[in-house]
Amino acid sequence: MKRAVLTTLASLTLLGAAARAEGPPRPGPPRDVDVPSTTELTLPNGMRATLIPFGTLPKVTVELSVRTGNIDEAADQVWLSGLTGELMEEGTTTRSAEEIALAAARMGGQLAVDVGFDTTEIEGDALSECGPELVKLIADVAQRPRLPEADVPRIRADLLRALSIAKSDPAQLAREKLSALLYPGHPYGRVFPEPAMLKGYSAAHARAFHEANFAAARAHLYVAGRFDAAAVEAAIRDAFGSWKRGAEPKRTPPVGRSAREIHVIDRPGAPQSVVRLALPVIERRHPDSIALEVTNTLLGGAFSSRIISNIREQKGYTYSPVSVLVDHRRTAYWVEAAEITTAVTGPALKEIFAEIDRLQAEPPSQEELSSIKRYMAGAFALQMSSRGSLINALEDVDLQGLPDDHLDTYVERVLAVTPEDVRRVAQKYLDDSRMTIVIAGDRAAIEAQIKPFATIR
Repeated sequence: MKRAVLTTLASLTLLGAAARAEGPPRPGPPRDVDVPSTTELTLPNGMRATLIPFGTLPKVTVELSVRTGNIDEAADQVWLSGLTGELMEEGTTTRSAEEIALAAARMGGQLAVDVGFDTTEIEGDALSECGPELVKLIADVAQRPRLPEADVPRIRADLLRALSIAKSDPAQLAREKLSALLYPGHPYGRVFPEPAMLKGYSAAHARAFHEANFAAARAHLYVAGRFDAAAVEAAIRDAFGSWKRGAEPKRTPPVGRSAREIHVIDRPGAPQSVVRLALPVIERRHPDSIALEVTNTLLGGAFSSRIISNIREQKGYTYSPVSVLVDHRRTAYWVEAAEITTAVTGPALKEIFAEIDRLQAEPPSQEELSSIKRYMAGAFALQMSSRGSLINALEDVDLQGLPDDHLDTYVERVLAVTPEDVRRVAQKYLDDSRMTIVIAGDRAAIEAQIKPFATIR
């Protein structure tokens, strides 16, 4: 047995060496992705519902997405939406927190409330036959939370602990600074509250927030999996039909700002510089949005991308750099994120800017671009292969106001992007002369390195 194991390990070693010598196998052509058909409902009170028959497992996922979250917080209410969401899990006027948990468990799943910048999701999984019952449980949590004062001190203490941990993380400090620079005076620019602000919140604040922001006109229920469509629809109409309509959110999307300048968060003795480069870009509805997604993936959004290959694989300056398109509703920004060894902070910045400039000057080869597009098509296929991810994709279409055929045509539009499209988009939207740079690191050690790149604030 021992000899067989050693022989197998030796074979695997030789196969690995051969693979390294020959390179990875070439990916095959992208497969067609069938996006499931949906049934759409709109109740008289304005609430919408989407039913998605999907998969073969006898399970169903139900998610109520409500258009509220950090976006509805005033400057002195940061994280109030989070406190409200936590309290919503503590019971309703008809059930205690324990009864909610037990009811979800009896259905073969669980229920959670998740608060984000633009939406709050109340979601759960259950066995297929329990779909209507899960709809009713989520309706109860959304419409009739108790929001008890007795639980506020504990939840507030948890939030204060989470705030303290976050403020000790240089990556979070960089995120906070970058957000404030990109979206000054807007909820998107407010990441963390002051401790005194958190300490002042009460159940009355949460009740007022819930009353103002949770209503049928802001809500969209998604049901995905195997379920009895007629029974689920009946449950939706029964459980949500009497919910107050409320007002739809009316918001002016913020105009992001950026300028070629460096903001340093001094961390004396830090062995790494947490670096963020960012600028506002087009929203998801723009005709160039798909080409920008492809450009970002090629530049820094995939493991085989140019920036990762350069500053990780070739130079060894950092372990896990990545570039991302961060979307809010009707606005977005591009960001390159990297934790870089302090001694090479300047050289790493030089290489990042060089890769941006190279892509602006010369389109990628067809072979390189084809590999990236196949990668994106494969990632999209994976996204369409689970109930939760499918709901997230449909929710994103709704939030961003994308065309109804966005998911059906996504792969086709990705594959249609040309090398010249990539060069054009990089030139037009990734203007490095406007990129804001935030660095959390040892200022004394990096100042001379970074000074050539922009004015240091």
